[in-house]
Amino acid sequence: MRYLILSDIHGNRQGLEAALADAAGKYEEILCLGDIVGYGGDPKHVLDWTRANVKTICRGNHDKAAAGLDDLEWFNPVARTSALWTREILGPESVQYLYDLPKGPLRVQDFEILHGSPSDEDEYLISIQDAAHNAPFLNALVTFFGHTHVQGGFLVHRSGVKRIPKVHPNSSGADLEIEPDRAYLINPGSVGQPRDGDPRCGYAIYDSDRRYVAFRRVPYDIRGAQQAILDAGLPPLLADRLAQGL
Repeated sequence: MRYLILSDIHGNRQGLEAALADAAGKYEEILCLGDIVGYGGDPKHVLDWTRANVKTICRGNHDKAAAGLDDLEWFNPVARTSALWTREILGPESVQYLYDLPKGPLRVQDFEILHGSPSDEDEYLISIQDAAHNAPFLNALVTFFGHTHVQGGFLVHRSGVKRIPKVHPNSSGADLEIEPDRAYLINPGSVGQPRDGDPRCGYAIYDSDRRYVAFRRVPYDIRGAQQAILDAGLPPLLADRLAQGL
């Protein structure tokens, strides 16, 4: 089975459409690692698309915030403003959908998907030390995670942990072969708000039969996504950061 792995769409319609166009014909099923809303100017469109097309999805912290499940005091002022606006514009039915999203990890075939880390759905897996700390909590050879908006991940072996790099800025993709004697924590990248210095939207395709991951980076209409944020009256910082990938 070939899976399209999406994460951290964050209400970015333009980024989502670019990823889907690039991935067309290359997958049979879509999985999402959470944070379909928050920050972006088109949360209703993204949520409606997700409901219609994504079979398996785990919740992210911004999904929880928009659903009223998280204390917004933990959010910075910009994120808090976005969460409150998103909650208001979605309406009760869509908010209920977010409220009902399951907590990761979720099992899919012989691998798992989650938002933050295997031990805590809100934890950021940023460093090699973070990955090593979570190694005992891995229940599958391959685990896909999001939350950091940084494409790549970690290879966990008995001799230690190594970082899996993101796609090079001069390339549109990179392949990773899954080897049987090690475990993998894999971040497909953020569709709607990359934070690894590359403003292109990120996603991955996982072929569970051939055991490989294809990382992808795709240019998209950043100006359109920025304008949607500004038209919504959201903080300009949310628009500015899209062009920088930070």
